[in-house]
This record gives sequence, C-alpha cells and structure tokens, in this order.
Amino acid sequence: MAEPTNTDVPTVVLVHGAFADASSWNGVITRLHAKGVPATAPANPLRGITADAAYATSVLAQIEGPVLAVGHSYGGAVITNAAANTKNVRGLVYVAAFAPEEGEALGVVEGGSKDSVLNSALVPRTYPNGTGGSATEFYIDPAKARDAFAGDLSDEQAALIAATQRPVSELAFSEPNGPPAWKHLPSWAIVATGDKAAGTDVTRSMAERAGAKITEVAGSHVIMISQSEAVTNVILEAVAAVTSVPVGA
Repeated sequence: MAEPTNTDVPTVVLVHGAFADASSWNGVITRLHAKGVPATAPANPLRGITADAAYATSVLAQIEGPVLAVGHSYGGAVITNAAANTKNVRGLVYVAAFAPEEGEALGVVEGGSKDSVLNSALVPRTYPNGTGGSATEFYIDPAKARDAFAGDLSDEQAALIAATQRPVSELAFSEPNGPPAWKHLPSWAIVATGDKAAGTDVTRSMAERAGAKITEVAGSHVIMISQSEAVTNVILEAVAAVTSVPVGA
C-alpha cells in the first residue's frame, strides 16, 4: 500500500457571509498556511441562494483534490447547497453559520430567533436586476454594525466593517434551500455565544440538527476575526479527520 502524501491534505475553501468579503478570513488563512494547509477564500456574490450556490459549486468542482468547505454565517447556507453537488468535498465546517434543511428560507428561520437583532439593523436599497427591473438588497445601518454584527471588535474595526460592507440580495433570505450536504458529509460547527446577527440559538439548533461536532466559543458573530486561533483549531481538527496525512506533516 502506497504511503499517503501531502496531496491528501484537503484544500480549505472559506466562504464568507453577508455584508462581508474574503478578507474576513485573513487571520484564519495566515494560521492555516503556517501549518502547511492550503486555503483559499473565494468571493461570495451575495445575490441569492440559487446564484451563490451555483457559483460556489463551480469553485469547489474546479479545485484539484479533496476539499474541506468552511462557511461563515450565510456562507454556511451556500456550502450546504454547493457541497451537495460536488464529489470532492470531504467535510463541512460551520462558523457562526446557517446549516439549513431542504425547503427552509433563512428569513423565516431568523424571524424565530430570540438572540438575533440583525433584522432591526438592516437598511433596504434597490439595485438593477439585469433584466430592466430592480431588486432589493440589504445593508447594515453603520450606527448599529458594532452591536448587531461585531460586538467584540474595537470601535475602529467595527467602523471599518460598516464602511466596507457588501450588500446582500433579499433572495438570500427568501429563496428556499436545496438538499443539504450535511446529510451525507461529516460536519463541525463553531457556535459564537454572543452572536446577535445569525443568533446563537439559531446556529446552535441548526448545528445540532446537522449532527455536527459543536465547539462553543465566546465571541460575536465575526468570531473568525476576533477569535481566529480558536476557529483555526477547529478547522485543523476537521482537516485531520478527513485526511490521511497528519496536519503539519
């Protein structure tokens, strides 16, 4: 039997959520690269479950070798859908993230959260939909960004997040999700105990339903920024579980 090589280590694909961009993973990527783990953070279009999952599926399918898909917040819903349509994804990691069931709409799920205050912080705007009409997208009110989204970051960091945020289409919250990949893939979940955006209660219940191995970490919704070491450690645990090569070997 041939000895396993480092090519067996999966590429970690980090999918950001709503109002964010790929730079939100910078701290995690730095730590993964230091351990010799390949990682990439593609841009999530934030145009709705159907469009975003299709894009993520294409990204995952074009990566050579095995993949560990990691999603933050809305990015969790994207990988849940996308990984169901690819053959190279070996596992899923949810970081303060949604792990929806087939047919669920995130807006309905969020409406039942007792921990989330995000809906009261959203500002609707319109954008051209490419067919001559318009559609709705949401921003976070900059004055409410720290409390609703980034409660454990400095005022300066929260202000930067508010100023550079990317809007998310209303379709992200209203479109029904497809068959979930967590039904056939091993999964891990980091539940942020101070999550006021997705809501700690929502992410915990979804992780439990998915059968994920749960790690609770004290922090806000942007736990991958404020607690990048803790998040990286869970990802490394998942990497080790789905590869035949010890991490760092």
